[in-house]
Amino acid sequence: MNILEEIAKRTRERVEAQKSVLSLDELRKKVCSELGSTEQDFIFEKALRSNEMTFICEIKRASPSKGLIAPDFPYINIAKDYEAAGAAAISVLTEPYYFKGDDRYLREIADTVSIPLLRKDFTVDEYMIYEAKLLGASAVLLICAILNKETIVNYLEIAHSLGLSVLVEAHTEDEVEMALAANARVIGINNRNLKTFDVDITLSNRLRKMVPQEIKFVSESGIRTAEDVNDLRKNGVDAVLVGETLMRSPDKKVALAELRGKAQ
Repeated sequence: MNILEEIAKRTRERVEAQKSVLSLDELRKKVCSELGSTEQDFIFEKALRSNEMTFICEIKRASPSKGLIAPDFPYINIAKDYEAAGAAAISVLTEPYYFKGDDRYLREIADTVSIPLLRKDFTVDEYMIYEAKLLGASAVLLICAILNKETIVNYLEIAHSLGLSVLVEAHTEDEVEMALAANARVIGINNRNLKTFDVDITLSNRLRKMVPQEIKFVSESGIRTAEDVNDLRKNGVDAVLVGETLMRSPDKKVALAELRGKAQ
């Protein structure tokens, strides 16, 4: 079992434990009663519509490949800094075991900033989509490597019915084809192989050619410099998702400004 399969397995166990406390039907009713009718605004997708490169800035405390990234973790202040620095959206890790995330990070950040939030987790059950909505997310992540096409189609329908955007993540040509066949509106290429953790930033440039221009295209992982960003922009990438580079910087605003430099 590779690390991605291990995380997915642990996430399924986590969801089953949550269902024993609050069932799927009860969760659906809670979403309906607390949020009422859902406007189909899809603000995450709207935030990525720009003539310039847009930035999805990530808040994460740790990762399986790098261990603890941010011993000091003032996540609310980090979110405020990202918003003030011009981030289009914020990605918030909620996976607790391998990334040291927590649902409350997302909930509290949603109460603090006005830009859209992506719930970054390993969505393996529709339960997690309703959870994301209740927590204040504007988008959820679906990873092709742990889902089949039918499941992605189903989860897209559920998310869209709740007004949530979906970032469908791929790493190979076959997975891009799967995302396209499922009619994904936002496709992300993870430059990191989640089975080996090797990173190849040129992967996004190679796979960009497969995706029609009307579909928003996001490059994820391994983006460290303004040169990286500029190269991706020149190859038609719409947005970048940046995590570790920003999380390791003592000044998030300066770090984002430096990354933005040649992308203007």
